[in-house]
Amino acid sequence: MLVYAIPALLAVNLWTMLRFYQDKQRAIVGRRRIPEADLLALAFIGGTPAAFAARRLFRHKTRKQPFTTWLWLIMAIQLGVAIGFAIYAI
Repeated sequence: MLVYAIPALLAVNLWTMLRFYQDKQRAIVGRRRIPEADLLALAFIGGTPAAFAARRLFRHKTRKQPFTTWLWLIMAIQLGVAIGFAIYAI
């Protein structure tokens, strides 16, 4: 299962990074933006590391509320699930 999970997570994180970059570029030129719900959905399906990295790298959505709160909540849920799986595996 890990053989499929790692490439899938890598792909989701690359896609998340790209979408944050695209949204930043659209914001700069005043074009239609990528909905926050789409960015949060990418984080939810595994792109949380890239979402946090992109926010810092592109200086994008760093002060935006409630986006920041939702992103931290998603990370906390994912961390809880990971800990639960780790405990179950022991």
